Amino acid sequence: MKIALVVGARPNFMKTGPVYFELKKHSQYTPLLIHTGQHYDKNLSEIFFEQLGFPKPDVYLGVGSGTHGVQTAKIMIAFEQFLLQEKPDLVLVAGDVNSTVACAIDAVKLHIPVAHLEAGLRSYDRRMPEEINRIETDCISSMLLTPSKDADENLIREGISRDKIFLVGNAMIDSLMYFEKQAENSQTMDDLGFNKHSYALITLHRPSNVDDKDNLEIILDAFTEIAEKIPLAFPIHPRTRKQLTVFGFEDKVNKIPNLKLIDPIGYLDFLKLEKYAKFVLTDSGGIQEETTVFGVPCLTLRENTERPITIEIGTNQLVELHKNAIIHKVNEILNGKYKNGSIPPLWDGHTAQRVVQVMDTFNYSFS
Repeated sequence: MKIALVVGARPNFMKTGPVYFELKKHSQYTPLLIHTGQHYDKNLSEIFFEQLGFPKPDVYLGVGSGTHGVQTAKIMIAFEQFLLQEKPDLVLVAGDVNSTVACAIDAVKLHIPVAHLEAGLRSYDRRMPEEINRIETDCISSMLLTPSKDADENLIREGISRDKIFLVGNAMIDSLMYFEKQAENSQTMDDLGFNKHSYALITLHRPSNVDDKDNLEIILDAFTEIAEKIPLAFPIHPRTRKQLTVFGFEDKVNKIPNLKLIDPIGYLDFLKLEKYAKFVLTDSGGIQEETTVFGVPCLTLRENTERPITIEIGTNQLVELHKNAIIHKVNEILNGKYKNGSIPPLWDGHTAQRVVQVMDTFNYSFS
């Protein structure tokens, strides 16, 4: 049975990788790795093949960047040709990026069933392009592989048949637990001159934060004050670096004391920085989950999240996009006032095994 596994953006590698390796253990499956090239920076994609031990992709589409419409169209044109040639029995897509929805649409129009890994997450904010991608992919997928109970409930409310919904856990946590010990060998923390729990980690890339000049300035002003209290490590996303230049904020950033602005780093280096941070400031979905597993306080600079379980039982908090609100939450953490949290059910490092068990019993006739 031929299974096409689609990766495109950085988070897809950590989610899809464990499933790929689990499928390789079973002789009845032939997994094919399809890299759309949505993320083309070496530290955002290629390095994962080196660090995670992936083979080179069976197919590399090389679509590169572009607007949502342009990028989605490029992926659909290229992936359709792969499907017509290889005729896989199942296409597995992960998460909520443009590669996810583009490849899912291609597959269902050719009557190839789609499995959506990390299905059912909802922010209920349709201004976010990722929310549209999630809804569309879930609507047309035949196998909905969910990370948590709230995702199941979201799908059922939307009228999805329970027969298509499978609670399997969080595949990205499989990667985290597998590579956690290996990440201890990273020298990045030492290179930056940090001791454990002596610094804060920043990630920032959402359009609502970095494409809006006023919002980005609010965040940078908060960073300026926070850096007076604790050093900041900021592996900067290419999109964010570009916007700093567009808005003329480069000098402003360079003048922030104790802010170490660095290029995107590899997965293992990032895991170690994340694990030993005093807290994390982010707008990333996956980092809300990883910090919950590590027990690291997480402040999410967004109005909402598609991962409410990280707030309900994890270490995550949403923070209003206002300088004083951000600084207030940081001060609470520095004064020892933060949630300890707990790890959600089935985030145990065995999600990929459960995914393959679902595949073993799945009816592959198109539905």
